[in-house]
Amino acid sequence: MSSYHPQILTALERIEQEENVRILYACESGSRAWGFPSKDSDYDVRFLYVRPVEWYLSIFEKRDVIERPISDMLDINGWDLHKALNLFRKSNPPLLEWLQSPIVYRENHTVAEQIRRISPLTFSPKSCMYHYLHMAKGNYRDYLQGERVKIKKYFYVLRPILACEWIENYGTMPPVEFDRLVEAVVPGGSELKRVIDGLLVRKMAGDEMDYEPRINPINAFLEAKIEYYERIASGLQTSDGDQDGRLDELFRSVLKETWGTDYHL
Repeated sequence: MSSYHPQILTALERIEQEENVRILYACESGSRAWGFPSKDSDYDVRFLYVRPVEWYLSIFEKRDVIERPISDMLDINGWDLHKALNLFRKSNPPLLEWLQSPIVYRENHTVAEQIRRISPLTFSPKSCMYHYLHMAKGNYRDYLQGERVKIKKYFYVLRPILACEWIENYGTMPPVEFDRLVEAVVPGGSELKRVIDGLLVRKMAGDEMDYEPRINPINAFLEAKIEYYERIASGLQTSDGDQDGRLDELFRSVLKETWGTDYHL
């Protein structure tokens, strides 16, 4: 447990009071969850919440996210459960990553576990691969071309490309942790594995990892994989079936679980 854990819990409680919501689930996202934070990395806290039942019984569109300015290394924001379940129907990778985060701050309700159980039925290899491929291509284009590159950005291209490999090999949502991805899809004893392991040791030790000469074995691997997944992504399958009725029932059950007798107006 980090020294920021009590501060994070306090911030979540304050949001509940200020917004009149109930936070169902809160976790760490980003580099700390992935397993390669820098010494000055923010705590990227993400959460799911519900409002009182009458809030949803309106003819008006309302804001369905809660965001707080980054302060004291805390970057906190969350999604209304209604929004989250609609994105879940589309196999939204950020949401699926939140639900698999190895660092959970709050899970006082059953909703996260219920969504996890349904996940295999809604998972779309095609949409998730496109998400990770887009991320890899953007970061590669912006940071890793040229003779000298910002060395820590290799992690932000390697991770989504390895996630594409996981999806191709296993047809499921990739694990959040970078080291698990490496162990699963990078051949042991290979030059690529040796170079990635060396970078990870440096990152975890707090090395500055600023501009350095490009690492040719990693660049060659990334360029080949980006080109490959651009070719095959369109042929992957989408989700297995329609779960809309089940998600409607899940939403209603969470309202009942959260608000009890207040559920009936």
